Amino acid sequence: MSRTNQNTDEIEVLYRQHGAALLLFASAISGDRGRAQDALHQVFLKLIETGGLSQARDKKAYLFACVRNAVLNNSKLERRHTALDVDSRWFSPPERDFAGEQNLRRALHALSSDQQEVIVLHVWGELTFSQIGDLLGFSANTAASRYRYALAKLRGSMFAKEDSCANSR
Repeated sequence: MSRTNQNTDEIEVLYRQHGAALLLFASAISGDRGRAQDALHQVFLKLIETGGLSQARDKKAYLFACVRNAVLNNSKLERRHTALDVDSRWFSPPERDFAGEQNLRRALHALSSDQQEVIVLHVWGELTFSQIGDLLGFSANTAASRYRYALAKLRGSMFAKEDSCANSR
């Protein structure tokens, strides 16, 4: 029997011996059985890919540590990739005009992503067009153009909203 098959067989035995306890442990940490299963499978897949546990002194303890780390790392990744709620408050104007804030948020959301980035970087990030161009990989003139076009769209969108409100009175 080859060394690879021995390692795979050993990993399979360890999975059968400790899999249920590892899954329970991962579920307790993550609070979600699906996430726990994903973490557990990641650990065992990695063990198969790397050739087993030959360096581990206490294989059972090592497995629990690996599963714990996998759950915690996956949780960190999920928190990083959590989408922002479109209606969440993301800036605080001096005087709260909730309807205006909501209209602006919707108007910004309707812009193309490149225009949104330029507006946010210039207005709230207070970056120059040169800095924005360097950051996003285009010229300062392109950044200024996208800003101008975005402002025109925002103006049109905001005034259209105000006009429709005024006409409905």
